[in-house]
Amino acid sequence: MTDREIFSRIDHTLLKTVSSWEEIKILCDEAVKFKTAAVCIPPSYVKPVYEQYGNEPVIATVIGFPLGYNVTAVKVLETENAIKDGAAEIDMVINIGDVKNGYFDRVLAEIKLLKKTCSDKILKVIIETCYLTEDEKIRLCGIVTEAGADYIKTSTGFGTAGATLADVELFKKHIGSQVKIKAAGGVKTREDLEAFIAAGADRIGTSSAVKILSGGVAAQY
Repeated sequence: MTDREIFSRIDHTLLKTVSSWEEIKILCDEAVKFKTAAVCIPPSYVKPVYEQYGNEPVIATVIGFPLGYNVTAVKVLETENAIKDGAAEIDMVINIGDVKNGYFDRVLAEIKLLKKTCSDKILKVIIETCYLTEDEKIRLCGIVTEAGADYIKTSTGFGTAGATLADVELFKKHIGSQVKIKAAGGVKTREDLEAFIAAGADRIGTSSAVKILSGGVAAQY
């Protein structure tokens, strides 16, 4: 697999609390140079990035991040504002508490509402696999499919663990044909990148792709 093919699957990511404007600009410049699929940045940076860069790179941002327990109305408002500011892709975090309480109808309703809010924009649903049982992951594959989301995503990168090949393979077995997979967190080598893509990940969220593919040491996601 060529570097260009790998970069085309990368959401070049910077979501650290202390991310500066200069760091965000470096991220965006790298995304343009290496033609990554998107940049994934904090909501507060969406508007200034869009004002400076326009539609290249594609802007993704996070909603209900990283814990997911914001009420749905807040997630809707966040999504509306992000799209107004220039975001083309939305990475939302589900309410893990609803999953643990068995309130799957609430999870489904929330994803459906955010997909409606996104309209023609891409919606990625982060289920934070490190906190879930296998049965919960399988159930959520069905819910994400039924809700009409575009992607199911493994992790925020802020939980106790990131993406695993086993989770990507599990998703592949249980999602609908129209749903794609995004793996995030824990990708540290070129071999990791290629393995996740081979397993079925259409996107990989990482801050490290440029360093990985240039032979450097991977940074933390």
